[in-house]
Amino acid sequence: MPLVRIDALRADPDRLAALGRAVHDALVETIDIPPDDLFQVLTSHDGTTSTLRYGNFLGIERDDDIVFVAVTLRAGRSAEVKQAMYRRIAELIHEYAGTDPRNVLITATENSDPDWSFGHGEAQYL
Repeated sequence: MPLVRIDALRADPDRLAALGRAVHDALVETIDIPPDDLFQVLTSHDGTTSTLRYGNFLGIERDDDIVFVAVTLRAGRSAEVKQAMYRRIAELIHEYAGTDPRNVLITATENSDPDWSFGHGEAQYL
């Protein structure tokens, strides 16, 4: 926990790895997950058979360097902690992968202990 999904346009394996490292490092720093708590789905979209759509919502000028980050995590973190998480993810994605922070869209979805099974068909948090 958490489970992270990262989607990017035309990202080669090195860029996908950099994006994954950036998000993981930010989560370790800001929400205190253990370093070995690594569950990620990294997807590159070719722009033709699969793509990402985006607009300029809230006046933010985005371009094809867009990255969508979806974080599913257990509930209980404050708005301040989430804000720090968003900020650090954007900073590290910029540092590690060169993506401008304006192109980093992040969502956080919370759930509770019974919503997780890490293997063996068991709910380990129960």
